Amino acid sequence: MLSDVKVLDLSTLLPGPYASMVLADLGAQVLRVESPTRVDLVREMAPQIGDSSAAHQYLNRSKKSIALDLKQPEAIEIIKALVKEYDVVLEQFRPGVMDRLGIGYEALKAINPKIIFCAITGYGQTGPYKDRAGHDLNYLAIAGISSYSKRKKQAPIPQGIQIADVAGGSLHGVIGILTALHHRQRTGEGQLIDISMTDCAFALNAMSGAGTLAGNDVPTAESHLLNGGTFYDYYQTSDGRYLSVGSLEPKFFSGLCQLLDLDHLLPLANKASAQQQIKESFTQSFKQKTYAQWQAIFISLDLCVEPVLNLKEASEHPQIVARNMIVDVPHPKTGMQKQLGCPIKFSIYQTDYQRAGGKIGVDGKQILTQLGFSNSRITALEKNGVVTF
Repeated sequence: MLSDVKVLDLSTLLPGPYASMVLADLGAQVLRVESPTRVDLVREMAPQIGDSSAAHQYLNRSKKSIALDLKQPEAIEIIKALVKEYDVVLEQFRPGVMDRLGIGYEALKAINPKIIFCAITGYGQTGPYKDRAGHDLNYLAIAGISSYSKRKKQAPIPQGIQIADVAGGSLHGVIGILTALHHRQRTGEGQLIDISMTDCAFALNAMSGAGTLAGNDVPTAESHLLNGGTFYDYYQTSDGRYLSVGSLEPKFFSGLCQLLDLDHLLPLANKASAQQQIKESFTQSFKQKTYAQWQAIFISLDLCVEPVLNLKEASEHPQIVARNMIVDVPHPKTGMQKQLGCPIKFSIYQTDYQRAGGKIGVDGKQILTQLGFSNSRITALEKNGVVTF
């Protein structure tokens, strides 16, 4: 779908690489630029498979790799040569770093006026926090999400996934890039895209944010419909597992109450003062059977009650399997590696998973040769540490 789009990815860790992986899954030609002297920490995560981590091999599938020391002028010249042929530059440095290296937006725009330059940062290119360090946890805190994503009188909970990084930076970055490509197709103009993970996380306050700004209804722990303030919650089984109960609509609530022999709760569904009573009743009822027993009951009932699965169980769930969310990707060491599949489904396009991410700089010689570099010059660049293979 995006086979005519070339992306030069200078990002690290999770937000940028996840964004360029989505683009690669959709067919874009992605070249990942990594530092040979400052290794991407994702490469060193456990578990290790061959030359790098499983996470790195997932995030860098279907991409090519070149290792350049951007502190050396000759590496900067290689970036400038590449930009002539590329459509998108994706970077994740703090504001001003790319400019100091001589490859900021204005410098690259002078080389290729149609270039689309996407910068993903914690706080954006402007504002008092633009130069401040941060991580996913910090962005969620600043965005107001952590304050009401918790139980009463307890600390906010570190999330199992990186919400601000991925739902914030990565996916909004992809949206921005695709929008800019559409604009360029109509006008011929490239542009700078400024993605702040904090901005994006703040925008994810879709329901509560609207109420806070327009109605001054500031959410707190377990105070709203969907954050534990109602029976919409998790309930423990007799053997310590959990079920998720989302039976908000009258027909689902009614069916659940009848199943649990709690018909006396039917008139109380929409009464705020009765929510604790409903939750206590549900709590006692679900503790009467094991996780497996409840699964056997709810598998044939459409009541918005589902088991809380661990990630291994989720990967084996028939719905996940049926949607092709577990795929086999060619791997240079293991033959095939199971990875999470692309969640975007098209009627006329099927994702081509070319290979798992591999050794740093593995495609460097090929890339430089295509740029017209002679073998002797490539050897000299390697000897001087400009490029690593």
